[in-house]
Amino acid sequence: VVGIIGRNGAGKSTLLKILSRITEPSTGRIRLRGRVASLLEVGTGFHAELSGRENIFLNGAILGMTKAEIRSKFDEIVAFAEVEKFLDTPVKHYSSGMYVRLAFAVAAHLEPEILIVDEVLAVGDAQFQNKCLGKISEVASHGRTVLFVTHQIEMVDRLTRRVIWLADGRLREQGETKPVVSNYLAALSTASADVADYRVQHQHAGPRILRARTHAVLGEPKTVFRQGDVIVITLEGEAPRTTPLDVGIVVENHRDQALFASHVTDTQDAQIFTGRFSASVTIAPPVLRKGRYKISVALFSPDKKAFYDVLLHMPAFEVAGTATQEFPDDDRWGDLFLSLKWTTSAPTSLPC
Repeated sequence: VVGIIGRNGAGKSTLLKILSRITEPSTGRIRLRGRVASLLEVGTGFHAELSGRENIFLNGAILGMTKAEIRSKFDEIVAFAEVEKFLDTPVKHYSSGMYVRLAFAVAAHLEPEILIVDEVLAVGDAQFQNKCLGKISEVASHGRTVLFVTHQIEMVDRLTRRVIWLADGRLREQGETKPVVSNYLAALSTASADVADYRVQHQHAGPRILRARTHAVLGEPKTVFRQGDVIVITLEGEAPRTTPLDVGIVVENHRDQALFASHVTDTQDAQIFTGRFSASVTIAPPVLRKGRYKISVALFSPDKKAFYDVLLHMPAFEVAGTATQEFPDDDRWGDLFLSLKWTTSAPTSLPC
């Protein structure tokens, strides 16, 4: 299994489209040995008007398989995708999750020599993702090649032996997974988001947020944290005139769903700022499970009647790492890992 990593816009999806013969390269050439099956963005690879059953046979035919070969794999595909009740329904009526389940099952079970998987697996639930990762490992164990693109570094650590790192459409580094991923994470740690891209409200001539950054306790810039790390988020702002302010932050998952919020006034009085200022909040473990997280932030008056500056859904940091006893990697629901105290008791005597 070969992982392909890089920031948004690095060229990962474009490379996979070229390898899948969806996009022609502007220069150079691609040499492929064997049949290629691709699972790219939702909507590619299937004919929307055809049923799930018909699309299974269509994709098999595209791979050069006979009907007999496809039939021999048909039951496995349907069982893996868990779409038995919808086999004869046109796939245009499928939910994105159903579509991805069937598309992956077809791509993985029709035995291509090369399997290409893009970030599309993020559409599925955690249980199905784990099922797919197991199948990818199985495909690779049979001597086939898997090209795997994801932003989730823990998946790269878990699945791949080699990694290709792309940056600005060029090869930045390739080699064994651990050193390449380490260099990639170090590069990410020096990056910062442009707050202007996420500003949805700003009161003219009022206080504004200049910068939002994440870092370690001692101030080292950092955007990728290991489970168990303390995460510090610092907001830097400017108040043109003396203004009493409250500062609020919402931490969100990658689907923009709010997980928790915190205000400066949760623990202290509203602050009166003039000129440049900063406000930092510390997230102590164990709170966040593995994944990518965003933040929404706001500057507002202590009575919440005036909102001076609001930024929404700004990518902020990632929590990565290998599961441990303290931070188990299981299928429990939710994005938060809270270390709650339990007590149990047994009756001292049985009722008569």
